[in-house]
This record gives sequence, C-alpha cells and structure tokens, in this order.
Amino acid sequence: MDTMDWIKLLQPLRIGETTRYYEEGRSPFHKDQDRIVFSSAFRRLDRKTQVHPLSENDHVHSRLTHSLEVSCVGRSLGFKVAEGLKAKGKEPFPDEITAADVGAILQAACLAHDIGNPPYGHTGEDAIRHWFQDPQNAYLLEGLSDLEKADLQTFEGNAQGFRIVTQVEYHRFSGGMRLTQATLGTFLKYPWTVEHAASGGNKAHKFGAFQSEAKILNSLATTLGLIPQGDNKWCRHPLVYLMEIADDICYGLIDLEDGIEMGILSYSEVEAILKPLMADKWFSYQQSLDQADNQRRRLSMLRGKAMERLVTAASQAFLDNEEKIMTGTLVGELSDHCPAVVREAITGAKRLARERIFKDPRKTAIEVGAYATLANLLDAFLVAAKELVDTGHSTFKNSRVLEMMGASAPQADWSLYEAYMRVLDYVAGMTDNYAADTAKQFSGYSPDGR
Repeated sequence: MDTMDWIKLLQPLRIGETTRYYEEGRSPFHKDQDRIVFSSAFRRLDRKTQVHPLSENDHVHSRLTHSLEVSCVGRSLGFKVAEGLKAKGKEPFPDEITAADVGAILQAACLAHDIGNPPYGHTGEDAIRHWFQDPQNAYLLEGLSDLEKADLQTFEGNAQGFRIVTQVEYHRFSGGMRLTQATLGTFLKYPWTVEHAASGGNKAHKFGAFQSEAKILNSLATTLGLIPQGDNKWCRHPLVYLMEIADDICYGLIDLEDGIEMGILSYSEVEAILKPLMADKWFSYQQSLDQADNQRRRLSMLRGKAMERLVTAASQAFLDNEEKIMTGTLVGELSDHCPAVVREAITGAKRLARERIFKDPRKTAIEVGAYATLANLLDAFLVAAKELVDTGHSTFKNSRVLEMMGASAPQADWSLYEAYMRVLDYVAGMTDNYAADTAKQFSGYSPDGR
C-alpha cells in the first residue's frame, strides 16, 4: 500500500525553488506566517463575517480573530503530534525539522484557512453560487467550458483562498505569497478540483482549486508525494486533519461564546455542553470558575479548560490513526476518531449553534440582504467584463465600473473565464461593509442616506 513520506510532506522549499535560503532565527515556516499576517487579504478578515454579520459588539468574533485563535490551537496540535511521534520511538521528520517547526506550519496554514471567504461568510459563498446558477444569468456563461462553468456555479471559498495565496497576493500571478510547499499542503483542505466536489469523500460541493490553479495543485501534490486518487484529485496532507479539527474546536466554542455575547444563549447552556469534557476534575475546576468576578471571565476560563482537553484528545486521535492517515485511507474527519465525549461536545456545540444562533432573526435578515448586495455587484462587474471581452471595448458606464478594479481590471484580449475570475477576486475580496456600501452606490445611493 502506498504511504506518504514526512520528508516530502514537510518540504520547506517554495514552488519553483531548488535551494533553501536560511535566515538566522527565522525558519521558512515563520516567514510564511509573516507573509500571511502582513497581507491585505488577511487584514480584510477583520471586517468579514464569522457568524454574526455587521455586528456592532466589539466582543463578537470576526474572521480575523477567529483565524488567530485557530492558529494558536493548530500550533499546539502540531507540536503535540510531533512530540508524540518522537515519544513512540519514531522520528520521521527531516533532521532540520523540529516539533516547533511542525507547530509553525500548522499555525501558518490556520492563519490563512479562511482567507478566501467572500463578504458575509458562507452566506456570501452561496449568494455567488446562486447568482451564477440563476437562469437569467445563463447568457453570461456562454463560451465557457463545463468545468469553468462549474467553478463559478459551485464557487468555493477554499479554492478562492488557494488562488489568493498562490496567485493574487504579493507576487501577482507569479507565485502569490510564495509560501513553503509544506504550508500550502497543510492549507489545502480539499486537494481536488471541481469535478470531484460532489464525491470528494467530504462535505458536498467542497473543492480546493479552480481550473485556473489546477496546474499549481498538480505540481504541489506531486512534490509533496500526496497519493493520487484520480485525475486532479489526491489524498489529504496529514496535517490537514489537524488544521480542520483546530477550526472545528474554535468554531464550536466561538459560536457559543458569541451566542452568549449576543444574548441568544445563556451561560448555563454552554456549560452543560462542555462540562462532560472535564467530568473527572470538575470539582476542582468549578472552584476556580467560581472565583471569576463576571460571566465573561468565567466563560473564558471554561473555554480554556475545554480547549486543553480537546487538543489533547485530537492529538492522540492523530497518533492512534497515523498509519491510516499516512496511507490516505482514514475515513471521515479526525473528530470522528476522538473519544465519544469529545465527539459529543463538538457535535453538541454545532447543533446548538445551528438551532439557536444561525436562526436568530437579526442574523437572518442581514444574510437575506447579502444575496441582493452581491447580486448587485456581480451584475455590474460581470456584465462589464463580458462586454469588454466580447466586443473589445466598453461603454462609458461599464468602463467606469471596471476602473474601480484598478490594475486588476480585465483586459480585452483575456479569455472570458480569466476576466470573470479577476472580477471574483475583487468582489470576494471585499469586506462586508465595503460590499454593502458599494452596492448601495450602484443603486443610486446618496451620501445623506436618502
């Protein structure tokens, strides 16, 4: 049976590099973190929806604060797994790669894991898909290949993220952020293209690379030694499982924490879900919790204890299933292989969020409006792009629309698919606020609000 090799998987070279450049005190993976954190795309996550769009509560998470928290959990998981492999008598990593480096790879990938999300989060993704699937807009897709159409009609934030880090940010269409291949592999949650989206063995409609990045995906997967599972499809990089469960841990706890902040949930409901994780030491933990002088501090202490238990369980699940992970045969997610109490805590948190938080009328009203906001933007930019590509020139109105995109604006000699992808780079890169304001202006918005 084929198995992956940690020496290839932890490749510190960047795509196109043949020599590793050393810098005193800073590994290639720490450079990855810096490149992500200092990027414009990462900064804009501060104004993108995590759960509650356009929230005015400063304690409610944005995509930025969520990504920072996931990166901390990911770093701990990477370090614990690397140390665990060493304790088992295995040291499968290259000589120059330490447990701290594995943690740094996870931290970098986790920092970037949501960088491709459009405004309004998952609702924004669905709004873009909905627009391209609308029969009224079918004429705009004429001339595209079936796979190019599928990219647009199944728009995926993970694939947009891969495009950002490998193409759009920094070195535009010349390597992008130029991250190490180990970090890119860990970031690549779904290492296949859109034709495998419905049968990828994971969530429906998920895929990791558009047709525009298919060659990059192929080169990366080959270099890392990911096991092929069909044309343009490979098994996951082992560290993806740790990034994914770091996201699940934070997502579950953060959703509940934000629910309390928004007055949707009570503290006692959240404690009831997390308490079983700490049943063996609950008496001593409760003594500490009772010393908190307000509910927010009590919740922070509870969350810290819960995360510690979840991280320990997740890292052990990885070590217990290492052989299946390394052969690409693990079924399901890592959380599926954790103890029952951990699975129940994660699923219970998600269930409570789905039933109570996601259906909150304040959230629902804004999300319904997101469909109109993004439709307004896509109508303007995509119609302008199609006119330019089809005719070689633009009307005055459409030329002004494309001018808003600056140097990223489509050119007359581009393919229609390339022009549309550049438009999506621009629209998906908008923050919630900027998308709403721009859409209002396109509708005849006036500065005094009339």
